[in-house]
Amino acid sequence: MNSKPDHAEPGNPELSRGLERRIGKRSAAVIEKHLGITTVGGLLNYFPRRYMNRGELTPISEVPLDEEVTLIARVLSSSTRAMRARRGSLTDVVITDDAGGAGGAGVPGAGLPGTLKVSFFNGFRAKAELQPGRRALFSGKVTRYGGSLGLTNPEFQLLDEDPDIPGMDPEKLAAMPIPVYPATAKLTSWSIQKVVSTLLETAELDSLDDPLPADIAAREKFLPIADAYRLLHAPQTPADWQRARDRFRYQEALVLQSALARRRAQLAAEEATARCPVADGLLTSFDRQLPFTLTAGQSAVGKTLAEELARDSPMNRLLQGEVGSGKTIVALRGMLQVVDAGGQAALLAPTEVLAAQHFESIRRTLGPLSRDGMLGGFGPDAVQVTLLTGSMPTAARKQAMLDAASGTAGIVIGTHALLSDNVSFYDLGLIVVDEQHRFGVEQRDVLRSKANKPPHLLVMTATPIPRTVAMTVFGDLETSILDELPAGRAPITTHVVGLAEHPAWLGRLWTRSREEIDAGHQVYIVCPKIGTDDDGDFSPGEAEPSAADLEGDSGARELASVTGVVEQLRDEPALAGVPLAPLHGRQDPVLKSETMASFTANRTKLLVSTTVIEVGVDVHNATLMVILDADRFGISQLHQLRGRVGRGGLPGTCLLVTTLEPGHPSRRRLDAVAATTDGFALSQEDLKLRREGDILGASQSGGRSTLKLLRVLEHEDVIARARQDAWQIVGVDPSLAAHPVLAAAIEEYLNPEKEAFLERG
Repeated sequence: MNSKPDHAEPGNPELSRGLERRIGKRSAAVIEKHLGITTVGGLLNYFPRRYMNRGELTPISEVPLDEEVTLIARVLSSSTRAMRARRGSLTDVVITDDAGGAGGAGVPGAGLPGTLKVSFFNGFRAKAELQPGRRALFSGKVTRYGGSLGLTNPEFQLLDEDPDIPGMDPEKLAAMPIPVYPATAKLTSWSIQKVVSTLLETAELDSLDDPLPADIAAREKFLPIADAYRLLHAPQTPADWQRARDRFRYQEALVLQSALARRRAQLAAEEATARCPVADGLLTSFDRQLPFTLTAGQSAVGKTLAEELARDSPMNRLLQGEVGSGKTIVALRGMLQVVDAGGQAALLAPTEVLAAQHFESIRRTLGPLSRDGMLGGFGPDAVQVTLLTGSMPTAARKQAMLDAASGTAGIVIGTHALLSDNVSFYDLGLIVVDEQHRFGVEQRDVLRSKANKPPHLLVMTATPIPRTVAMTVFGDLETSILDELPAGRAPITTHVVGLAEHPAWLGRLWTRSREEIDAGHQVYIVCPKIGTDDDGDFSPGEAEPSAADLEGDSGARELASVTGVVEQLRDEPALAGVPLAPLHGRQDPVLKSETMASFTANRTKLLVSTTVIEVGVDVHNATLMVILDADRFGISQLHQLRGRVGRGGLPGTCLLVTTLEPGHPSRRRLDAVAATTDGFALSQEDLKLRREGDILGASQSGGRSTLKLLRVLEHEDVIARARQDAWQIVGVDPSLAAHPVLAAAIEEYLNPEKEAFLERG
C-alpha cells in the first residue's frame, strides 16, 4: 500500500493521497518511519489484529515468548529498589489476569500462574501510577528471565484514564472494544490508534467508490465501505468490528480471486503452438513397451494433458501426486507427444542429484526409444535425452547446449543451468517444473522466455496442497491429482523412536539396520547437518527448515551430522563390514553421482545423507529409513523423505528418532507423520502447526501473512464464494473495464511482486 502520494488511482484517489495531507507532517513521518506506510489507503488498511474488552483481562498463559504483545492486566503489587551495579532504581510491578493468587517471596505474586513480572529502569511514572488494583494496557516484548516470563520497560496506558466520550453511557464505554494494532518496539498500539482516529475524521471516506460490485454487496448485506472503515477502526460494540471485518475479508478474497481469474483469462488468450498426437509415433511405441499398466488416475490425467497440449492456447496445469504416485511417467508421456509434434520439452529440477536421477530414470524408462546409445536405441523412432547442469565438464556442457539449440535434443533435463543466458532452444514446446516450491517466479519466467511462443506448462509437486491453498495460490492453474499408488508400491510404516524415554533404543537402531541389510535390502540414515561445525545442508535448491519447523528447540543439543554419524557407524559392531557412504550437497558433483550410482547398484548398503535424497531418488531395494533428530524437519519434508523407501514392492519402514521429551511441541509433528500416510491430511496439519506464513510471498512458513483478514484454512467458504463471483465477473469482462475500482484494488493490493507470485506455475 505504499504507492506514491497523490498518484491518482481510478475511482479512489483518496486512498493514494499522501498521509501528511490528512494527519500532518509530524505524524505522517512517524508512521512512515515505523510502519513504512505513506498513503491514506495504506493506513486505513492497516487493520487491528484483534480487539480487547476493557472489562476483560488478558490470559497471561497465552502470552507468546519473544513477541511484541499488547495486553490488559491488573496491577497486583509494586516495589522499587536501588540498583546494585549502577546508579538508578528498578521498579518491579507484578500484573495479573486474576488466574493466580498473591504471595511468594520477594516480589509478591511473581512467578505464580496468571502473573507476569514487569520491570522498569528509573520508572518514576510507573512507580507513581501503577498502584495495586489499577488496570492498564501494557505493550512490549515478552522475554524470559529467571525461569519466568516478563516485560522490561514496556509502554503502558491506564485504562481508567481513558478520555470520556461525550454522551456515552459508562457501561457502554466499558464494553467498547479496544483495537489492538500490530505494533513495533517504538510505536505502541494505542499510538497507532490515535493517528488512525485522526485519519477517520479528516479523510474523505464518503467519497470512496466500492471495489465490490453493487449486486454482490447487496446480496451479502455488506456495510458501505466508508462505514466499514469507521467501524473496523473505532467500533462501539463487538458486532461493529465483526460486520466490518466480514466485509473486508470478502473484499480481500474477491480481489485475490479476480487477480487469479484475470491471469487465467490472459493465459488462455495467449497463442501457443498446438502439439497434436501423432499416430504410431514415439508415444505409441512407448506405451506399447511399458511393462506395467497405467493406473486409472494416470490414464485420466494423461488424456487431459494430451487434449490440452493439442490446443493452440498454452496448457497451464498443476499436477499433484503423492510420493511415488507416478507423476514422472505422466509427464514423460506429455513430453513424447510434444517431441512427436516436432517440439522440445525441458524438465527443470531443483538439485543436481534430482536432475541426474530424472535423466537416468527417463533414459531407463524409454529403453531403446532413447537415442543416446542406451540399449542400442537409434533411428527415427527414438528421442535424444540430454542432461545440462552447472557442474558438468565444459565440453559436455557445450555439447548439451548445442543439442538444445539445434533441436537435436528432444528432452532436456537440467537444474538452474537451464536458465543461463547462453542456453537456448530450437523449439521449446513444454516446460515441466518439478517441485515448484523450490523455484522463484523469475526463474520460471526466464525459462518461458526461451520459447518462440508461450510454451505449455506442467508444474509437478509431491507435497500435497490443501484445496484452500491451491485456490488461493495456484488459482490460475488447472489442477490434477494422482491419489492412488501404482501397483508394486508397498505401504510404509512409520514409528516415533523417543530416545528420551528409551535411551537403549539407539543401539537397537543399528541392529535393526543390520537385519535389513542381511535380508538383502538397503538403508538410508538421514541427518539434519553435514558436519559438526555447521547448521545444515542448505545449498541452493535445497529446503532449509523454517523457524516454524524448529520452534521450541533451545538449540543447545548437538545434532546428528553426516560426518559424525559415518564416523560413529564405522566403529559400530552391529554394522561391521557393511559398505556405507556419506552423501550431502557440498560434495563434489562427480563424487555425489558416483555415491548415488553405487547405492542404486546395491554396492553401497547404507547411505548416510542429508535431505538431498528428499525428492526423486528412486532405489527400489531400500526398505528402511532412519531419520535422526527428526524433530528438526517439517511435516512435508518427513513425508517426502519416507517416500524414498518401499518403492520396489517391498514393505518400507521409517523410524523418526528424537531426543526431545514426550509432550514437547515439536513432537506433535512426528506423531502426525507417524499417524497417517495421507499427504493431504498431513498438509492440513502442517499448515496448522507452521502458521500460514506469507501465502503470496517467497516466505512460505511462519512470520506475518500478507493476507490481512483471510485465513485459508478457516475461510474456505469465503474463498469459494469469492472465486465463483470472480470467475463470473472476469468471464463477462476479462479486462475488468466495467469494474475500474476492482481493477484498481487489484493493482493496489497486489503490488507487482505479489501478483507475479500468483503466476507460480
